[in-house]
Amino acid sequence: MRRTIRLTGWLLLVGATASCSLFRRVSFERPTVDLAAVEVTGIGLTGGSLNLVLAVYNPNRYDLRTARVEIGIDLEDTHFGDALLESAILLPAESHATVDVPLTFTWEGVGAGARALLGRGSVRYALDGRIVADTPVGSRGVDLETRGVVTVRDLMRR
Repeated sequence: MRRTIRLTGWLLLVGATASCSLFRRVSFERPTVDLAAVEVTGIGLTGGSLNLVLAVYNPNRYDLRTARVEIGIDLEDTHFGDALLESAILLPAESHATVDVPLTFTWEGVGAGARALLGRGSVRYALDGRIVADTPVGSRGVDLETRGVVTVRDLMRR
């Protein structure tokens, strides 16, 4: 009887240790997102199109997969446009990835950004959005929020 109790105790201890190890491997850490560049891809009479180049770091020990990225962008505190990417994205474990998100805009949203670019050679931006990622512990929504400055040189890169 004592031997059975001792064996059961050891099995519970080993099981608890294995669960903690497994939990550490699948715990979720929020990826970080920065705007790496903005590419002008088209300009017309009613507006244009851009490609937002996002630098995403996945700090998790496992790959993240997502099929949806929603982003709103403001320039100089004025709403500029919204972007939606609905294609498969792989964010490798403990690694950086580049994600290109297309955005279309109308000329109404351009004024403040254009004035800043012409006057200072740079524009302040704010990105707010959400990525829905599949993880080993289920689907997780990741809110994105980043602020910064884009220069004319950034617009010409890549």
